[in-house]
Amino acid sequence: MINFKKPDVENFFKTYAIQNFAVSPDEKQLILSTNLSGKYNLWAMDLPNQFPYPLTFINQSNQELTYDHEGRFIVAGFDQDGDENTQLYALQTHGGELKELRVEVGQRHMNPILSKDGKTLYYTSTKGNPTYLNTYSYNFETDSEEMINEGEKAATFLVDVSPNERLFVYQRLFANTYTLAYVEIDGKEVLLTPPTEQQHTVSSVVFTSDTEIYLLTNFEDDNSYLAKFDTKNNEFTKVLAVDQEDLSSLKFNKKLNKLFITSSKGVEDVLYQYDLTDGKLTVIDKPVSVIEKLVVTKEGSLYILGRSATSPLNIYKRSDADQEWLACTNLAVPGVAKNELVEPEVISYPSFDGLDIEGLFFKAKEEVSNGHVILWPHGGPQASERKSFRALFQFLVNRGYSLFAPNFRGSSDYGLSFMKMVEGDWGYGPRLDNVEGLEWLIKNGYADRDKILLMGGSFGGYMALLLHGRHPEYFKAVVDIFGPSDLFSFIDSVPEHWKPIMNQWVGDPVKDKEKLIEYSPITYLENMKKPMLVIQGANDPRVVKAESDKIVKALQDKGVNVEYLVLEDEGHGFSKKENEIKVNRTILEFFDRFI
Repeated sequence: MINFKKPDVENFFKTYAIQNFAVSPDEKQLILSTNLSGKYNLWAMDLPNQFPYPLTFINQSNQELTYDHEGRFIVAGFDQDGDENTQLYALQTHGGELKELRVEVGQRHMNPILSKDGKTLYYTSTKGNPTYLNTYSYNFETDSEEMINEGEKAATFLVDVSPNERLFVYQRLFANTYTLAYVEIDGKEVLLTPPTEQQHTVSSVVFTSDTEIYLLTNFEDDNSYLAKFDTKNNEFTKVLAVDQEDLSSLKFNKKLNKLFITSSKGVEDVLYQYDLTDGKLTVIDKPVSVIEKLVVTKEGSLYILGRSATSPLNIYKRSDADQEWLACTNLAVPGVAKNELVEPEVISYPSFDGLDIEGLFFKAKEEVSNGHVILWPHGGPQASERKSFRALFQFLVNRGYSLFAPNFRGSSDYGLSFMKMVEGDWGYGPRLDNVEGLEWLIKNGYADRDKILLMGGSFGGYMALLLHGRHPEYFKAVVDIFGPSDLFSFIDSVPEHWKPIMNQWVGDPVKDKEKLIEYSPITYLENMKKPMLVIQGANDPRVVKAESDKIVKALQDKGVNVEYLVLEDEGHGFSKKENEIKVNRTILEFFDRFI
């Protein structure tokens, strides 16, 4: 009998990923941003063939991808080594030269929308207004540009253009839980939701005609629902709600006269179609747990980019005629059978104040378990941990570690009021939700008190630092991945267009001074004595390197065992396969010392 070695880190982290995709208007080509070469580039498939060929060799992450309406060329946006300053290029459908469209060092260009004739590009940019943003109209033929909207009051983004290109809908971000949308008519702003002092969001907007707009909003509700706005009468109408679900994204197909809606329901998504002709809502079966992107073509075909806990990101197609899903890609974990991967258990527990918290528990199989549980506070914080494939989770579980990921207060996908609970309260309620989760695991036999490890990234990295400082007795070792260490310097160093939301989101450095001191991990250096690993991208624009530098130096000066790994060509994440493998091998080797 031939014996094979246990899968190594490379098996899990050579699981390739898909960042983005687009489908040509005639559905003869599909373009995707994937790291098949180890770094992200655009690849294409000539449908129905499924063998990809490369279009670009830029080796950078893709943030924007859209076809010209006639399929003559592509507009693509790339940043540089994770700096998130997206630049826009034109690309032929067969690849080749990346022709600069809107490129300006140090600026970020977002949300490109092409005119029907393919001569004009509408887009939002940080240039000229880094705090509130401006929207521009750029004509390819004349190489001329004009500003069509000057952002004010809060970061302002273009989100849709009417079919006749006379009306523009903008979204104004006051906070993650306070996002208004308005249509610009004859130079005047008209809010899509009725005037109110009650904070709410508008999360998705589509024109279904030159005068009708459909939107998803939680105006006067805790969950987002479907609504309609008539631009002729400036009339808002609530159309459809689904109990205990947050409708999250919206697409329209003119030929079928249908809306396609994704809905967030805790740790999973639901996909619907809504017939505008008869008002019928229908659930569409889907091949994944979580939908990252939905594309609806002219003929009514659906393409989704999605994943499940044991299935990496893949693209699937469903035609309106046969209504069966076809896998366009088939990415999996190389060298690892699917039955070696672990489905999480969805658990629920009461927190310190009785609030119900949901979480995911990935349990290592008995034959490999080392008895240790890793607490993973997710990033965001107004995000959530869902049934989405993470190579890191599956690898650690395969190596014997169980993993607990609670959706503490402030997490998304549980309603507006739940999501708002973290605002101005980064360091109290969410912290205790994590602690209560650990106590629940211990009480119910999921974890041993002396076998708990801690790891998180972004806000999760912040929470890892804070839990280390305030509750060190729970943890044997701690991993912080680009987490803020000092809320004062974090507030001061975020991207400019984030700054208008910081007072509500995190706190006011003057009015909330004492609270921000209490909630800053760096306040608790004296308690941080457990071994630590800190990981940071040098180009991170969200949590700058100085945040990690500061706490690493302070702890090393106190003689604490802190390892520090800085990636010079990464930002707020890992876009290069060799870096991802290096980081996660380092995490495994670090944790293995303490079991």
